[in-house]
Amino acid sequence: MNFFKYRISNGPAEGINSRIETLWKSACGFRNKERFRTVILFHLGGLDLYPVTH
Repeated sequence: MNFFKYRISNGPAEGINSRIETLWKSACGFRNKERFRTVILFHLGGLDLYPVTH
């Protein structure tokens, strides 16, 4: 009902959660929360890791 009243969807948040869950499953769990956080930031951070060529 909130969507019809405010026109705000939780679709983007659910998409991010789905991608995080996929990372969790592909790694078969993590021993350390900091490493899991690093993997999330690496894969979902939108960084351009290729060197700049002119």
